[in-house]
Amino acid sequence: MGFFGFILIKGQFKMHYYIISGELSGDLYGSKLIENFRKIDASAKFSCWGGENIKKQEVDIIQTLDKLSFLGFWEVLKNTQTIINNFRILSRSIKSSNPDALILIDYPGFNLRAAKFASNLGIPVFWVVAPQLWAWKESRIKYLQKYINNLYVIFPFELDFFAKKGVNTFYFGHPLVDMIPNVNRNKKTFKKSIIVLMPGSRRQEIKKILPSMLSASKKFKNYRFVIICAQGIKRSFYENIVGNYDVELFYDKKILESAHCALVASGTASIELAIWKIPQVVCYKMNWMSYVIAKYLSKVKYISMVNILANKTIVNELIQEDFNILNIQNELERILDDKNRIKMIEEYSNVVKSLGPSGSIQKISRSIYDDLTVVINSADKR
Repeated sequence: MGFFGFILIKGQFKMHYYIISGELSGDLYGSKLIENFRKIDASAKFSCWGGENIKKQEVDIIQTLDKLSFLGFWEVLKNTQTIINNFRILSRSIKSSNPDALILIDYPGFNLRAAKFASNLGIPVFWVVAPQLWAWKESRIKYLQKYINNLYVIFPFELDFFAKKGVNTFYFGHPLVDMIPNVNRNKKTFKKSIIVLMPGSRRQEIKKILPSMLSASKKFKNYRFVIICAQGIKRSFYENIVGNYDVELFYDKKILESAHCALVASGTASIELAIWKIPQVVCYKMNWMSYVIAKYLSKVKYISMVNILANKTIVNELIQEDFNILNIQNELERILDDKNRIKMIEEYSNVVKSLGPSGSIQKISRSIYDDLTVVINSADKR
């Protein structure tokens, strides 16, 4: 096993980690993994695919998020050549850098192929944030069974699902438990209560979702509307969509401390709002072809992880044709009512508890490091 390029320093291994994160939430988790690996080994080396959070760690950036993130089947099809080029970049960089481990964070369409490629080169592969095979495309499980050393899931029910299928699976809790500060909600007061708009992290979905959110805002003159902007997407992109609407743009999520309620695209943000105890309406719209295919393949009743974890409707979901101005306005009025707000916040409690204990990223990084040292020691003895 001569693929390891480690250096022995004071009884520790200097590791070279190759990390691929193709989405905004994974970019955040990846940056935290890097921080924790450096606590274990300050001289560790990192080659990364990621966004602004990973860039701040001052690592070697191979590819950036704006070249990676495509939404839906049709969008992937349109960008086939870009995806092919990305895989060429991946194969060349992995062969030339010869990392000790490949760490994949979510982003299954690309990362499943990356796992196969690296594993066939003899490189250990660790997957953080499981692909949602319990929802659709379960046939992809064979990639995890064959090419993954460890899978680190972030929802409790996933441990049983993947472990039963022969995947070496670990559950240490959800990273967001540590990443959202323990603050006093609504500690700042404003003349107008704040309604937050969170239209997603990809340009394609923002273009489809944000205009309807803005149109619905016209009815609520007594509220202050704020858009939480995605890191890595320029302010001018949002300004072109917002136009003359009276809406403020924020990149800092601290504004959520004072949020009254939110309209949110389905995804990690829905879980964030539950942790923040902010009433929400989940909104989603995609290309019609992508929607038809997704609806046909999906095995779950909900798109929001809040509802999936609760196994019931806690937050209402406005999807595709249901995502229209009238429905948005009606749902906003519903969660602005104190009785409905209190009920939703109370129902968040069990969902948040199910996210597990704190310290998940620290435990994941330690698990990966410890497993790698075992493999390297075993290889060294041969």
